[in-house]
Amino acid sequence: MIIVTYLLFSLTITALLIWLVDQLFLGSYKNFDSPNKSNFMSLLYQALPYLLLLSVICLILMLRQGLDFDFNYILLPVTCFLFLVIVLDKVIYHDRKTFGKKHERSLIANAYEFFPILAIVLIVRSFIIEPFNIPSPSMVPTLYTGDFIVVNKYDYGVRLPLINKKVIDIGEPEHGDVAVFRYPKNPRMHYIKRVIGLPGDIVSYQNGVLSVNGQPLDKQPSDFTPSDELIKQIYKAGQESVVVKGKILDKKTAPLEGVEEEKNAIYYQETQGKHRHLVRYLHDFKQDKNLNVSWQVPEGQYFFMGDNRDRSYDSRFWGFVPEENLVGKAVYVWTHKKPGFNLPTFSRNGSID
Repeated sequence: MIIVTYLLFSLTITALLIWLVDQLFLGSYKNFDSPNKSNFMSLLYQALPYLLLLSVICLILMLRQGLDFDFNYILLPVTCFLFLVIVLDKVIYHDRKTFGKKHERSLIANAYEFFPILAIVLIVRSFIIEPFNIPSPSMVPTLYTGDFIVVNKYDYGVRLPLINKKVIDIGEPEHGDVAVFRYPKNPRMHYIKRVIGLPGDIVSYQNGVLSVNGQPLDKQPSDFTPSDELIKQIYKAGQESVVVKGKILDKKTAPLEGVEEEKNAIYYQETQGKHRHLVRYLHDFKQDKNLNVSWQVPEGQYFFMGDNRDRSYDSRFWGFVPEENLVGKAVYVWTHKKPGFNLPTFSRNGSID
């Protein structure tokens, strides 16, 4: 799927470049009704909308398979390109000045129309807030598979898009924050976990008790009972079973796996810093119960864990998160969507603690 998508993107970009050259320099689009028309250019103009549509469909299918993609890789170049077209019109072509508004060549007219919209979207996504989808159950019961969240991009400093370079220092993560970051072993992927250890902290896990700087986190039993509907959505069709290694879940077995696992779930109310939230353990899960280990968090790095403690792949397994990998603070669940072709609902709207 990735190879097909990239090949289609390459073909579409090539077609767009040819279209651009024709719009600005060749002008063959003016001669499509003449005997001297170019059959190649005529075919390209007819095929371009379909190439764009297929590229969007492939991108959507790729995202549905759980593959991460940063829309700024498209948004930033397109916005800069439209800005360049407007500058060229102001300095060289003078279409708007000569022919008037909405009578320019189509490329220039579209640049004037779409640039302000894309520029606003780029600024909001890059510096203010950005939406993310929760693809896994590592943050259950705080966040469930299918939740769509809003991430505050400026709480941890203003960063340049794509390169993620901090240019304005506003604040730093605090104990208990839920944060989105770039996975250190593959920065193209975004992870979401809870901040457990700050730079300089000593995080320890002793016989199932989590402590920070020698102080066990306050953890009280909770009688929380999750929705059956959400439990059935924890695992998705197509992913590998967490119970039977090598087994691939389908539409029938995926909900059953979530229901069966929930029979062993225990919930606690945990307090860290100013955050009070639920965490989930599995009482028959032996991996961490007899574990005695501690981590010294280096300067400029952070230690993260998921709230679904026995089903989270986090800093316990792959290490620390550098400060430059931080993306933002998760602050709000704005909608939830069940797997498949279902409309989103707003039943889970609310702030994230």
